[in-house]
Amino acid sequence: MRQQIKRWLALPLVMFLIGLSACSGGSGGNSADANSADSPGKAVSAQSRQPQAQGGGGSGVPVPDWSKDAVMYEVNVRQYTKEGTFAAFAEHLPRLKELGVDILWFMPIYPISKTNRNGGLGSYYAVDDYKAVNAEFGASEDFKALVDEAHEMGFKVMLDWVANHTGWDNAWTANAGWYTTDEAGSIVMPPGTDWADVADLNYENQDMQAAMIDAMTYWVKEFDIDGYRADYASGVPKAFWEEARVELEQVKPVYMLAEDDQQIGLLQHAFNSNYGWSLYNMMNRIAKGHGNALQVKSYGERLVKSYPAGTYPLNFTSNHDENSWTGTVHERLGEGVKTMAALSFLMPGMPLIYSGQEAGLDKRLLFFDKDEINWSDLSMQSFYKRLIALKHDNPALWNGSAGGDFHSLETGDDRLLAFERTKDGNTVIAVLNLSGDSVTSEVAIGEELAGEYHRYADGGAPGGAAGSDGAVGGAGKEIVGSTPDESLVTVEGAQSLELAPWEFEWYTIQK
Repeated sequence: MRQQIKRWLALPLVMFLIGLSACSGGSGGNSADANSADSPGKAVSAQSRQPQAQGGGGSGVPVPDWSKDAVMYEVNVRQYTKEGTFAAFAEHLPRLKELGVDILWFMPIYPISKTNRNGGLGSYYAVDDYKAVNAEFGASEDFKALVDEAHEMGFKVMLDWVANHTGWDNAWTANAGWYTTDEAGSIVMPPGTDWADVADLNYENQDMQAAMIDAMTYWVKEFDIDGYRADYASGVPKAFWEEARVELEQVKPVYMLAEDDQQIGLLQHAFNSNYGWSLYNMMNRIAKGHGNALQVKSYGERLVKSYPAGTYPLNFTSNHDENSWTGTVHERLGEGVKTMAALSFLMPGMPLIYSGQEAGLDKRLLFFDKDEINWSDLSMQSFYKRLIALKHDNPALWNGSAGGDFHSLETGDDRLLAFERTKDGNTVIAVLNLSGDSVTSEVAIGEELAGEYHRYADGGAPGGAAGSDGAVGGAGKEIVGSTPDESLVTVEGAQSLELAPWEFEWYTIQK
């Protein structure tokens, strides 16, 4: 969604970051559901289900096998190329295949309403027709060809779905009762927002719900898409999403991502993952000197308790909203850009790369007008390629129940984050200096984890003792290649480390 929704979420997120609330805002407790979209005024009829316990309880959400080690990539078609078309974007598919990403999430591809339009081209989220393609991007046949080509190359394709509201020119506005109205009977924008370019849908109307589900299944049936990212998911009743998931699964297995971190109940039967805003905000604060590794440690330890089994957050350092409205990664993270990117891959959750991050995107892309990404410098491509290869190769870093839980390691220094994740004999130990200071400390690895590991390093002496020289990543360093050093290093139960500002390294054992 746009910047305004994050203003509504800002208070609980900041409260989390200063330690006044549980992880993921409301997602760690029952209070989120008490304020859910299923409250009076947004009632909805759907197949009844037995509620499951939150906070580490089981999830009834189907999990596509292909999502277990997947990395997501967000596609902004409008800004991706000079042409801004599906056909022009398709030319980048071989590069993205080499990069290693698995899921292509396309921002809304639908026609945009003209009434109350923002800017020259309008917001992608002011949908004029749920079953059509924005002519700015090409024709329906062009999108179908793109999906087919992506599938042939091994990608999965997700669409952005906007279920809370439509643009003012949408034909649905002619249907009585399909929209929220004021006392005078006039359709209104979503309450509590300043989104004047969109009209709020009324989920008390069963005909509207049926039409919405029909539109969602249309893209799965006719274009063979593999799932949806749900915009402003908490602005729609949970029961609707659960019914929609049932209908979509009857067509094919799908993956569902919720733009939300306040309603953990959405992950019980409808969504596989939600937004990792808590980690995102922590990274921003730490990079500005307003936090430390203890906050990330606490967050990681709470994840397994707060998420239904098999579900997890989407980890990101940028996306379309954050880039356009909050700032580039360089503005927000400074010298910690690579460190935080690595953290998003090492922590439990599915990592996201936004369009242009592999090209060092260093400008806020316009949201309502044309603003092409500069692809002249792909020096970050090898960095992300290395991270993706690590994610794919070691099951300890896989998503949800397929991966290992977060276990923190004592460092004796609040600036230093250390943790391990293990799954079926595969282990990753990560150590990150989350500060602009040089840090010398001893990490309590533990005798049970001590042994020989592959160390991921950039230019370090092969087979050298585990330490600061050759540590991977770091401020200003670049990771090259996609495999660890061939040599093994010995990791002691009490490991002494010297890390430069923002420097990080990881060690792996994999079967």
